[in-house]
Amino acid sequence: MPRLSYLDIAAILRDEIERGVYRHGDTLPPEPVLAERFETTRATINNALRVLRGEGCIATHRGRGTTVTALTRRIRRSAMTRYRPEALQTSTGPFDYEVRQLGMSPRSEVTVSRVVPPAEIAEILKLDEGEQAVQRARRMFADDTPVMIASSYIPLSIAADTVLEQEQQGPGGMIRRLAELGHAQVHMDESVTVRPPNDDEADFLRMSSDQRVYVILHIGRTAEGTAVEAAQQIMPTHYWQLDYSWDVEPA
Repeated sequence: MPRLSYLDIAAILRDEIERGVYRHGDTLPPEPVLAERFETTRATINNALRVLRGEGCIATHRGRGTTVTALTRRIRRSAMTRYRPEALQTSTGPFDYEVRQLGMSPRSEVTVSRVVPPAEIAEILKLDEGEQAVQRARRMFADDTPVMIASSYIPLSIAADTVLEQEQQGPGGMIRRLAELGHAQVHMDESVTVRPPNDDEADFLRMSSDQRVYVILHIGRTAEGTAVEAAQQIMPTHYWQLDYSWDVEPA
C-alpha cells in the first residue's frame, strides 16, 4: 500500500471532524501517535495539520496540544434574511437569530461608552474632528464558543441619553430601537475583507496566527441616505458562512 501524502491525511482527519469523530473542543492525538497510525513521518503529519489549521478546522496552542475549532455547522450570516421582521421579532437582533438557527444559545458581553470613533467611522457618520459617538462594543458567543467581536457606532446626536446607551436592547435589538427613535434603517452597505487576527482578537477568539478573520464594515442608512450606524464585525472564517443574493439584468 503506497504511503499517504500529507494531503491524504488532512482529508481523512477533516472527514473525521465533519463526521463528529473529533468534535468541537476535542484534542487530537499527538503527532507521534498520528504518525504511527498513518505509518508516516512526523514531518508529514505536521504538514497535514498545517493544512487543517489554515482551513480553521484546528488550532495548536503551546502546552494544550491541537484542538478542534470547527463548529458542527457554520453560522449562516444571510444578507437576505437577517434584517427581515420575522427574524427580528423573535430575537434581540440578527446575531441572536442566526445562532439560534443552529440550536445554540447566543450570548454577548456588551460595553457601552462615548468615544471619539476611528477616522474611517467618523467620516462615514459625517462627524466633525473630535466629535463623539456612542460605541456599543460586543464580544459574542455561540454557547460558550467566542465567535465574533463587534463595535457599533451611533452619532451622539441620535443616541445620547436614549435606550441606545443601555446594555440590553430588547426584542429587535438596536435596529428596532433606532426605528422607534425616528431613524429607521432601510438600506445597508457592507464591505468584506480577510486578514490574520491581531493579538487581542486571536486571544479572545482562540485562534492561531495562521487562521483568518472576516472583517465586515457595516453601514445602516435611512431613507434619506443618512448613515445612522457604522459597525465593524470581526469573525473567524471557519465559524461563519456569508450568504448574498442579487438580481441581474439579462445580457
